Amino acid sequence: MSLAADSIEIVRANDPDVASAIDAEVTRQHSTLEMIASENFASKAVMQAAGTVFTNKYAEGYPGRRYYHGCDPSDAVETLARDRAKELFGADHANVQPHSGTTANQEVYFASIKTGDTILSMSLAHGGHLSHGHKVNAVGSFYNIANYGVTQDTELIDYDDVAAKAREHNPAMIVAGGSAYPSLIDFAKFREIADEVGALLLVDMAHFAGLVAGKAIPSPVPYADFTSTTTHKTLRGPRSGLVLCKEQYAKALDKSVFPGMQGGPLMHIIAAKAVAFGEALKPSFQDYAKQVIANAKALGDALVSRGLRLVSGGTETHLVLVDLTNYGVTGKAAADTLEHAGITVNMNMIPFDTRKAVETSGIRIGTPALTSRGMKEAEMTTIANWIADVLSDIENQELITKTRKQVEELTANYPLRADEA
Repeated sequence: MSLAADSIEIVRANDPDVASAIDAEVTRQHSTLEMIASENFASKAVMQAAGTVFTNKYAEGYPGRRYYHGCDPSDAVETLARDRAKELFGADHANVQPHSGTTANQEVYFASIKTGDTILSMSLAHGGHLSHGHKVNAVGSFYNIANYGVTQDTELIDYDDVAAKAREHNPAMIVAGGSAYPSLIDFAKFREIADEVGALLLVDMAHFAGLVAGKAIPSPVPYADFTSTTTHKTLRGPRSGLVLCKEQYAKALDKSVFPGMQGGPLMHIIAAKAVAFGEALKPSFQDYAKQVIANAKALGDALVSRGLRLVSGGTETHLVLVDLTNYGVTGKAAADTLEHAGITVNMNMIPFDTRKAVETSGIRIGTPALTSRGMKEAEMTTIANWIADVLSDIENQELITKTRKQVEELTANYPLRADEA
């Protein structure tokens, strides 16, 4: 995939400043290694759908029940998106209108529990997400938040501790899923705990939805009352959200999304979601999902061979969380330096981190985007060695420059989407 120079010729003619920024982003994406675990490359079809005349249309309501006229095409494309999402994940009901993963989570809360109720979720410091109830997020203002985490020895979720905290706090909802947890989650165990205390179960699969869709890891949908996700990340769609739920919660969820928390849906983005879900239903997507995990394992193994420690001892998903303590480098310094070398990662706290969130002791590295470019285990090993070389000598400008050149040579051989080469 590429944005050819003439593909934004109208923007270039009318607003050269914006065109310049677009050109710079095209160059950045083509010539660097995108290894932020939450980022990916959408197909040309997804991006084209997102840029269609549907952006002009208000379609408040739902298919067959709109508050505006002229919505027949909108009904058709939203129905396609809903039906494909249900088929893809085996869900009873799908709402494709949420604008993001965070709004999707908020809409689930407002659909199913009362303000002031208790939510039990994974601590942000141990791999959770802001929208699961951190105090700086709006959710933390509306609900009473209790947290579970990982054990210090294994850095894995302690399900006995989750159960104990559930009995102690009597939550109305338990949230499973996170943004920096590299291991598989036992959804059946979470269901058992939720049933014991009479709580609803929300699984936020934003990070690993594509791995579920590709049948590379177990699905939470059979166990969860609600399953939320973004539609980009491992799912390779547009930047947006989605909620799946059991049939008994469908009306409440739809009402929470509209008119509860949103107005007009973004029909151009819903069209792009429909395209992305259609792509994920193809057999080739299963090959992609399996390769994402294989690449993450190869990357992690190579980093360990260079003396870096991986949180929880490795990965079973699309990401590795790297403890930089052995290298004596902060996460911020590492991410800054790697960016200069053409490798984009993000600083990330590790469990029981002694550093603050603005500097961290770790970095999070993911393989979805590079897998979309067609890279495999051999490339992951090469890249891991580049990362280790740079982090072992972050003041070496000559090495950083050399690595940047090597990155550019590698990326020149891989289009942004290998299936569109």
